[in-house]
Amino acid sequence: MKVPQLKRRDANSHKGDYGRVLLIGGSRGMSGAIALAGMSATRSGAGLVTLAVPDCCLGTVAQFDPNYMTIGLPYDSDGKLSAAAGTKVLPFVEVATSIGLGPGLSQSDGTYQSVLQLYQHYRGPMVVDADGLNALAKQPSAIGNPAGPRILTPHIGEFRRLIGEQIAPKACRERAADFAAKHGVILVLKGNRTIVTDGTLRYENTTGNPGMATGGSGDVLTGVITGLLSQDLTSMEAAVLGVYIHGLAGDLAREAAGDVSMTAETIKDYLSQAFIQSNNASTSD
Repeated sequence: MKVPQLKRRDANSHKGDYGRVLLIGGSRGMSGAIALAGMSATRSGAGLVTLAVPDCCLGTVAQFDPNYMTIGLPYDSDGKLSAAAGTKVLPFVEVATSIGLGPGLSQSDGTYQSVLQLYQHYRGPMVVDADGLNALAKQPSAIGNPAGPRILTPHIGEFRRLIGEQIAPKACRERAADFAAKHGVILVLKGNRTIVTDGTLRYENTTGNPGMATGGSGDVLTGVITGLLSQDLTSMEAAVLGVYIHGLAGDLAREAAGDVSMTAETIKDYLSQAFIQSNNASTSD
């Protein structure tokens, strides 16, 4: 499958033409993950980005970047989303063009209930990552019962939890298409040469490097794909382009910082150059 590209922007367009992204996650002590996702979504072309986080860490999340908005949600004594959060966030869900769910969410009964409610309620496209995936692994019967298009982005360990089997990495890659087809989702199986599949189409990524094996890298990817979903791309196109751009940003970051010192923030900072390079390569073809 060829890597798709975003359409050239119309001179008379405005922010509303590029979608409303809602990212749901965060918890006390895990504010950076959802902030990285938010900053990456804004750098991936989304018109408006809102982060819905536990009210106890809203101030921290808001300070990372002035380019996204924040809303506070109910939380429990541990600073994690409470069961009431799913209902509280619904008015914002209704107007969202795309949703990213999971970065920094942590695990609790409240987060499990909120994830299930949103997964089975929201009719638009949704990216599920990190503890959003762990919540689904606790409720595997829900995976194949989404209300709309779903992109799941597990690494090998998270994929094993989703299928309930401790199989070898090679076997995980071989099972990716069957899992996607069985549950009616798009699977992004992260790792060296990340696989994107809907059960029929399959893309194996060629960008990326070992320096990207660092905390927060997956949160950047969640933000990128969710941001692309808010624009004029199918879910499969957004997943493929997102994976490619994320890896290309990592390759550009490697040139500047090397394998050892690369961070997720470095990857985020090179997203703009990755989009420019990718677009220029497409134009010259």
